[in-house]
Amino acid sequence: MTISRRLFLNSAITAIGASAVLGAPGILRAAGKSTYRLGITTPPGHPWNVAAEAVGKRLAEETDGRSSIQLFPSNQLGNEAAMLQQMQSGALDMGWIMTAELGSRVPAIAAINAPWLVPTTEKVAALVRTPEAMKLLDVLPAETGTIGLGYGITTLRVVFTGKETAGIEDIRGMKLRINTTPAYRDFYQLLGAAPTPIPTPQVFDAMSNGQVDGLESDLDLAWNQRFDKVSKTLIRLNALFMPCVALVSARSWKSVPEADRELITRLTQEELGKQIDETVANEATRLKDFKEAGIKIVDVDMANTAEITKAYDDIWLPKAPAIADLRKVGATL
Repeated sequence: MTISRRLFLNSAITAIGASAVLGAPGILRAAGKSTYRLGITTPPGHPWNVAAEAVGKRLAEETDGRSSIQLFPSNQLGNEAAMLQQMQSGALDMGWIMTAELGSRVPAIAAINAPWLVPTTEKVAALVRTPEAMKLLDVLPAETGTIGLGYGITTLRVVFTGKETAGIEDIRGMKLRINTTPAYRDFYQLLGAAPTPIPTPQVFDAMSNGQVDGLESDLDLAWNQRFDKVSKTLIRLNALFMPCVALVSARSWKSVPEADRELITRLTQEELGKQIDETVANEATRLKDFKEAGIKIVDVDMANTAEITKAYDDIWLPKAPAIADLRKVGATL
C-alpha cells in the first residue's frame, strides 16, 4: 500500500499526541497555571471545534492566563472510544464526544438519536435545551466516568444518492454508508437499506467508484467533503440528528478548583448555545449551496413515517425508555 504524506503525518501526529497524553498526568500544572486537555473527533474549522476554541480563548482571558485549554482535534488522541477511556482514567480532561459513541455504550443515551423526534433543525435546537434532553446526561458519571455539560448539534441528517431518486422509498435496496451507531443501523435497515460503515476519509472514493449507492451525513460535513461532486440527489429525511456532548473527566474534575469548574461550565454552555443558533441560521445557506451545485433536493412526506417510527420504537423503547418523553416534548416545540 502506498502511504501518502498526509496519511503519514496524520498517523504520526496521532501516535505522538496519544502517547503524550497517556504518559502524563491529566491536568498540566506549572507555576500556578492549569492547562486542561480537550479531545475532539472533528477537524479544525468544524463548528464544534470553533466553539471549543472559543471556550479555551475565553477561559484564558477571564483567568488572566491562569487557566487554558489545549485542543486535540481530528482524533489526534485516538478515536472517540479511546478518548473516553482516557477520560475515565483522568489522562484526558475533556472530550466533545458524539452521541453515536455514547449511545453505543449506554443505550439510554441513544434516545436522542431516535428518528423523527422533531422535524426541523430549528426544533433540534430547542429539543437539546429541554430538561428532558439534559436529563439523559445524568447516567454518564456512573456509566462512563464523565460529566456532561451540554450538547452541540448538527443539522438534521440527509441522504445523498449516486443516482437520481424520488424519495424515501428509493432507499430500499441501497448500499448506504452510515454512521456505525446501532440506533442509525436499525433505522436504515427499517428503510430497507444495507447499512455500510466506511471511515469518513474514504467515503468520497466509495461513492465515486460505486462501492456504496449513497451516504447519510449532516449538511456541513457533506459540503466540506464535497459529496455534491459524487451525488445526484439529496433526500431530506428530516428524521435524525447527531449531537455531541461536551464531557469532562469525573476523575480530573475533582481536582479542578471550584471557580474553574463554574467558569468552564458557563463558558462551555454559552459557546455551545452560539454554535446551536449558528447551525440553525446557516442551514438555509447550506441547502442553497447544494441546490446551486446542481443537486436535486427532495423532502420526505412526513405522513408516510408513522409505520417506520412504530417499528423503530418497538426495538428501542425497551433499551431507551426516554424516547417516549422526547417524542412528547418534541411534539410541543
